Amino acid sequence: MTIHEGPPLFSLHGKLPGGTLDGGGYARLDEEARRRLADDVALFLVELHAIEPAVMREAGAGPVGWWDTEEATLAPVWPLLPEHIRGPAQAAIANYRRLSPDPLGEVYGFFDAHGWNMAFDHGEGRLKGIFDFADSGFGPPHREFVQISLIAPELAARTVEAYQARTGRVLDRGRVFLLTAAMRLSELAGAIETGEHVDGIRGFVLDWFEQRVLR
Repeated sequence: MTIHEGPPLFSLHGKLPGGTLDGGGYARLDEEARRRLADDVALFLVELHAIEPAVMREAGAGPVGWWDTEEATLAPVWPLLPEHIRGPAQAAIANYRRLSPDPLGEVYGFFDAHGWNMAFDHGEGRLKGIFDFADSGFGPPHREFVQISLIAPELAARTVEAYQARTGRVLDRGRVFLLTAAMRLSELAGAIETGEHVDGIRGFVLDWFEQRVLR
């Protein structure tokens, strides 16, 4: 690590080889590369979740942050959604608020495994590493698959299956769907408040409610 005094003060770290992975990059992967990627991400999650919680608490890990889905927060979102999306989105938020505690309990996890935090070798079609643990902490296992869906819902679904195969735990796809809906709607509300990236994040909301892979 190299410290630069700035201004502003910042640190520079040696990077893992590879680039980010977005939906377009994922779409270009063949079947074997998609299967391998899902299994590699699942293995990463399985090994994190197996860490003794006391060890991570001693290291300073705390509860993962949650999204703001209060009525007043989401009120500006609804007028931006087409009618065929607005109803399902409002129903999803109502069901999200009624969710019981995660039946799989709580684990130390990453909770930010989107493609901008991945070092992916597009030439080899292989994941080289995952970085940026700033949002890691203690939370429900189902939440791990929320950010993966930003690459592609199909990848999140494949990773769910790979995780189940490695752990024997049964995951609820409906719960993953509701958690992801809450995240995307909350982030759209935040974008509206700041006036930044509204169209792009609105697109993420529309894409989520139009997909059928994770329900």
